Amino acid sequence: MTLTWTRTVLMMMLTLLPFTMAMAQKSPKRELRAAWIATVNNIDWPSKPGLPASQQREEYVLLLDSLAAAGMNAVVMQIRPTADTFYPSSYEPWSAYLTGKQGQAPSSYYNPLAFMIAEAKKRNLEFHAWFNPYRASNSSDFIPSADHPLVKHPDWFVQYGGKWYYDPGIPAAQEFVLRSIIEVVKHYDLDAVHFDDYFYPYKIAGEEFPDKGSFEQFGSHFDDIEEWRRHNVDYFVEELSKRIKTEKPFVKFGISPFGVWRNLDRDPKGSATKAGQTNYDDLYADVLKWLREGWIDYVTPQIYWHIGFELAEYKTLVKWWAENSYGRDVYIGQGIYRLGQKGWEDKNEVVNQIQYNRTFPMVKGSMFFSAKTILQRKENIHDQLAKVYPSPALPPVMSWIDQTPPDAPDQLSASGSPDTGITLEWEENARGGAQYFVIYRSEDLNNLDINNPQQIVAKVPCSAYGQQSWKDEDIQKRTTYHYCLTAVDRLHNESNASTTISVTTRGKRKRVAGE
Repeated sequence: MTLTWTRTVLMMMLTLLPFTMAMAQKSPKRELRAAWIATVNNIDWPSKPGLPASQQREEYVLLLDSLAAAGMNAVVMQIRPTADTFYPSSYEPWSAYLTGKQGQAPSSYYNPLAFMIAEAKKRNLEFHAWFNPYRASNSSDFIPSADHPLVKHPDWFVQYGGKWYYDPGIPAAQEFVLRSIIEVVKHYDLDAVHFDDYFYPYKIAGEEFPDKGSFEQFGSHFDDIEEWRRHNVDYFVEELSKRIKTEKPFVKFGISPFGVWRNLDRDPKGSATKAGQTNYDDLYADVLKWLREGWIDYVTPQIYWHIGFELAEYKTLVKWWAENSYGRDVYIGQGIYRLGQKGWEDKNEVVNQIQYNRTFPMVKGSMFFSAKTILQRKENIHDQLAKVYPSPALPPVMSWIDQTPPDAPDQLSASGSPDTGITLEWEENARGGAQYFVIYRSEDLNNLDINNPQQIVAKVPCSAYGQQSWKDEDIQKRTTYHYCLTAVDRLHNESNASTTISVTTRGKRKRVAGE
C-alpha cells in the first residue's frame, strides 16, 4: 500500500465521517422499536370479544404486517389483562376479551398464544408477553367465572374504586400469581416477560386501599404500611426475576412504570417534575431499586407527555431516566395515541422525540402505545416513523445475559436471473445457535459493510433444516450485487460476516462469482 493511496483513503474517511455519524443518528443499527398490543377492553386486538377464531387470526396477522411495515422489530402482547388469559392455563380462566365470556374456551379451539408467538417469529418480531400482575377486573359490574381465583380464594382479593385486585400483601396470593406467570415462561417461546404500571393501583381521592387487615396479619414487623407495600412489590419483582432466569436464562424481564419515579420536591434524586402521583410514593414501585439490584433487564418509563409539557416535560424525563439506568436498557414509552390532541399538534412530535432519545447512549429504543394508532395510520404516524426508521434495526444486545455470538454461516451460493430473482442458499454453522440471518447487499464491493443498516435487505428466520435460503426479488438488470450475511442468536448477538458472493445480472443471464 503506497503512502499516497493511504492518505487518499484517510481523507475520504474523514470527509465521510460527518455523514456516517449523521446516518447513525438518523437510523442506528441497534434499536428496539416496539408497539404495545392491548387486549383489555379490546383496545387493539381482537376488535371485539367472541369473534370466530379465523377472524381473530386474520386481524392479528394484519396487525403484525402493519407494525412490521412501520419498522417495528418487537411486539408487547397483553396476554393476561385481568387475571384471565389468552392461553389455556391451570391457574386462571380464559379471558372474556377473547371469547366473549370469561372462562369459555375459544369455540373453534386453537391456542391463541402459540399462534401469536409463531406469527411474530415469522416476521422476526420479538415477543414480549405482557402480564398485569394484580388487576382482577376492569369494571365495577364485573362478574367472575366460576373458575376465577376470586371465586375460589375471595380472601386474596380487595375491591378498590369498584375494581378487584389481588392483595399484594398476602403471601399465598403472591405465590399464586408468580406460579401463573412462570407457567407461561416454561411452556412458551417468549423473548421477554413484561409488566406495565399497575402494581398497587393509582390512588383515588378520599378512598384508602383496603389492606389494613393483611398489614396487621403479615406486616406487623414494619412500622409503616407504605414501606410494607413497597417491600411487597420489591419481593414480587425480585422473586419473579430469579424464577424467570432459573427457568430460561435468556428470557428478559422488563417493566414499564409510570413516567415519574419521584418529584424533586420529595427527593433530591427525583426529577424536576410536578406529577400528581409517582411510582415510589403512590404506586409503591421503587423502580430505581429494581434497576440498581439488577432484577430487571430493561425499563420503559411511560413518558406519554409532549415536549414542553409543564408538569412532566418529555425531555426532562428522558434525560432523567437515561441518567438513572444503572446499566440496564432504557426504552421510552411514547404516547402516540395522543397524536392530534392538545400539545401533540406538531406534525413532527414523534420525530422530535425519537431524535432526542437518540442523543442518550443508554436510551436504546421506543415502545409505542398503542398498536391501533399505527394500524389505523392515525394523523401522520407512518410518515413520521418513516423519517426516523428509514432502515431496519436489530434489537439491542444485553451483555449481562449473554454476549457470545454464533459462528458465521457456511457455503453461501447464489442462483437465478433478473426475471426470476436471485436466490441465496447457505447453511447454518455446525455449532448452531442462530435464530435468524441478516442479509446485506451493496452495489459497491468495497463498501459492503455489516455495520451499515442501510445495506440490510432482509432478516430471515432460521429454518429447522440445515439448508437455508432467501430470494432477492428487488433486482435490476445490468447490475452487480454483492451479498454477505450474518447469523444472529435469540439475544441478537451477531456473527462475523460470511464470505461475500457477487452476482452480475446481464439481460436475462447472470454471472455468479464467490469472493
